[in-house]
Amino acid sequence: MYLLLARNHTGILEINRFLSVHLQQQIPFPKRPSPGENIFIVYPLDAYDPGALLSHERIGVQVTEVNKLFGANTAAFPDKFVIRHPVTFKDRESYNAHRMLRAIDKNILHTRLQPSDIAGAHERLAPPDLLLDRFKQHPDIIANTFRLMESCTAEMDFKTDKTKKSYSNAAENDGPLLEKLALEGMRKRYGTGNKKAAERVSKELEIIKNTGFNAYFLIAWDIIRYAKSRGFFYVGRGSGANSIIAYCLEITDVDPLGLNLYFERFLNPHRVTPPDFDIDFSWKDRDEIIDYIFKRYGNDRVCLLGSYTTFQYRALLRELGKVFGLPKEEIDLLEKGDRKEDGIRKQIWTYSHLLKDFPNHLSIHAGGMLISEEPICQYTAVELPPKGFPTSQIDMHIAEKIGLYKLDILSQRGLGHIRETMDLVKHNHGVQIDIHNVERFKQDKLVAERIRKADSIGCFYIESPAMRQLLMKLKCDDYLTLVAASSIIRPGVAQSGMMRQYIHRYHHPKDFEYLHPTMKALLEETYGVMVYQEDVIKVAHHFAGLDMSEADVLRRAMSGKYRGQVWLEKIKEKFFANCRERKYPDKISAEVWRQIESFGGYSFSKAHSASFAVESYQSLFLKTYYPVEFLVAVINNFGGFYNREVYFYELRKTDAIICAPCINRSQRMTSVKGKEVFIGLIHLEGLEETMIERLLEERIRNGEYRELQDFIERLAPALSQLNILIRIGAFRFTGRNKKELLWEANLLQKKNARHPAEKTLFAEQPINFRLPALRQYPLDDALDEMELLGFPLCNVFDLSEEDPFAYITAKQIPQYKGKEIRILGYLITTKSAYTIRRETMYFGTFIDAQGDWIDTVHFPETASRFPLSGRGFYQICGRVTEEFGVFAVEAHYCKKTGVRSRAAFTTTIGA
Repeated sequence: MYLLLARNHTGILEINRFLSVHLQQQIPFPKRPSPGENIFIVYPLDAYDPGALLSHERIGVQVTEVNKLFGANTAAFPDKFVIRHPVTFKDRESYNAHRMLRAIDKNILHTRLQPSDIAGAHERLAPPDLLLDRFKQHPDIIANTFRLMESCTAEMDFKTDKTKKSYSNAAENDGPLLEKLALEGMRKRYGTGNKKAAERVSKELEIIKNTGFNAYFLIAWDIIRYAKSRGFFYVGRGSGANSIIAYCLEITDVDPLGLNLYFERFLNPHRVTPPDFDIDFSWKDRDEIIDYIFKRYGNDRVCLLGSYTTFQYRALLRELGKVFGLPKEEIDLLEKGDRKEDGIRKQIWTYSHLLKDFPNHLSIHAGGMLISEEPICQYTAVELPPKGFPTSQIDMHIAEKIGLYKLDILSQRGLGHIRETMDLVKHNHGVQIDIHNVERFKQDKLVAERIRKADSIGCFYIESPAMRQLLMKLKCDDYLTLVAASSIIRPGVAQSGMMRQYIHRYHHPKDFEYLHPTMKALLEETYGVMVYQEDVIKVAHHFAGLDMSEADVLRRAMSGKYRGQVWLEKIKEKFFANCRERKYPDKISAEVWRQIESFGGYSFSKAHSASFAVESYQSLFLKTYYPVEFLVAVINNFGGFYNREVYFYELRKTDAIICAPCINRSQRMTSVKGKEVFIGLIHLEGLEETMIERLLEERIRNGEYRELQDFIERLAPALSQLNILIRIGAFRFTGRNKKELLWEANLLQKKNARHPAEKTLFAEQPINFRLPALRQYPLDDALDEMELLGFPLCNVFDLSEEDPFAYITAKQIPQYKGKEIRILGYLITTKSAYTIRRETMYFGTFIDAQGDWIDTVHFPETASRFPLSGRGFYQICGRVTEEFGVFAVEAHYCKKTGVRSRAAFTTTIGA
């Protein structure tokens, strides 16, 4: 259509605003825009009469159009014609890749692309000499092009921070306000007369002031203030918990003095970019928080941060297979690694590698928001994706290069669990829980016992099989150990072998030697193992003599984001030079560096682990004292690590009475009253959302449903929807079994097919049907529940064709250490891993007939010969192994077993 060129800084703003309006409102771009004098507009050749153009409008001529200029009186309009050379690709190979992308986008064979579907083959990066030579017969056009270029001047200092500079009406007022709030918070957190806290507050305020980040802290505080005013639960985590100011402002709930957390891990005098607060909210509350930020700081200065999804290799194989016209069977083989070579396959492989990681489409960053001092369109156009909030066209990396730094407003289901549990407890028991009284939870003996037993299903971050095993190996029952566990579970510590070292030293603190006396002084709390990112800072500073700022630079340089840069080599040189000055043996210096290097890119900050541990304690407290409400909340927030079946199994272990969905008692979500839990209608596979809404609205307006006929007459449901409700037992209050109700429903639906649902003046008496004896079997109920809910409401082992009592149970496994046993397990989850030889192995997690957990290990030979093929019962033979008091079965045989037949199924279901 046309090109827009910014004449100056204001022109960039106006172009981005112009694009944003049309992108967000999805309205066509005008044929001839009128943006103003700060923008040049370049139209295609022959679009308009040059004599009718305004002073800021031009005609652009491409190299393929030079011949069209002969006979044209360009001299009559010496300032209207310019060279227009689009650059869409780099070379011939890139041009062909462009053609493949256009075919993928249009979902057609590449041979069916029309010239209008793709860019011209000449749109490559060309040297200026070539362009000047093509236009040598038209020096006026060349001169005008240079004049146009010289007329466009826009400069930007990429090194300056462009995030919002002030919170209050003027930046100079932010410092006193932050100091006032910090001192008030300090008295609340620490009481009066705490000299250590006062010194730390003073130190941090000085650094925050000198680095110019007062507004950043105040904006985070303001967001928390609003969340608390709305009763929203939140967790401030990440390196922000290293700050006592953040703790005093209640942005975080982690005491940095109590955990000896270094502020320099979060902010130091050498840092020119803003610190990074991560604030988590319940997924139900997050959108309102985002909406508040837009309203509070202005739609023109706030946006969500964009991100770009990229093409992945296997997906490209499929897409290119379609573009080249391969049948589905050949595409499937191609994706599975078929190396049969021909011309088409070679091209597909070539372009798959070429386009791998190429941007696919604009998406939204997981939690990043930009709040800028200048209008956001000064830097980027903004779109309006389905999320409903303006989103930048630039991603995090480009934003940082410009000088815009994100604030992370994140969501997690763990907070949804906590908030809903508190609401359910208040409604069910009349108890208001102070969930921020974490010190009380840390001292609770019942909570400590639950951690020690790893009875943590549903609890944030500590419910996975690997984490539960770690808790049992550590016999963890206190906050500091839980903080360490949250970090040593990370890949860097585990893969370096230091996790096993930590567990051994934790249980045998006198059976090892520290690398050096200085290392003992620094790492005695973690038994000489570097567990946290802060440990890198401590060791680099106190052991190797780097200053605190350099030590933090080393910590960041060791991460995957910065690894390999020149500054890492410089710090490494200084590290070893300082070690030599201190006369450390080279062997010890090298080992310390190896440990830093081995886990630095994967470790947590201690503050981050401490924040996670706080939330884990909150979940543990709720599960300990209000297990029914807690597990219902987990289910209503769509689970955690496991699928909902596991959480209903956990719920069965409490004294809750779990009831199948009922049209008169169930709500959309799972509900609890006293000890009765009614499964929510939302969990019924195939039951439509509109059906649920109509059912509930009609029940509120006109009362409970009296019988099947009443339900049909009031709602006239589709037969498929009605059958789902009958099969799950939602009409059991009528006293009739499912087969009778299904027979009756079909007759009533035929009778009512000609009559729409409507409210009648007088209630009609239900029709009495004389039916033959239709027997309902317990197996039918269980299979219906498996199909509609995904799990049976009975003990799942009642369905097994194998007798579970003929096998070793989980409780008996420790008696058979080192021996071969047979177990029968119901598969819960698996985790794959690679051996040193890059062979695939598995870790399995099962439950036995008593609901206890069994962990299995499937080494590559067993994994390949006896694969785990989805949910169900498995007969497993293997050897019992033990590590730090935790037992597992090393499988050498595995077989999936079936479900009992109706004839073998008893008429009563076991508990």
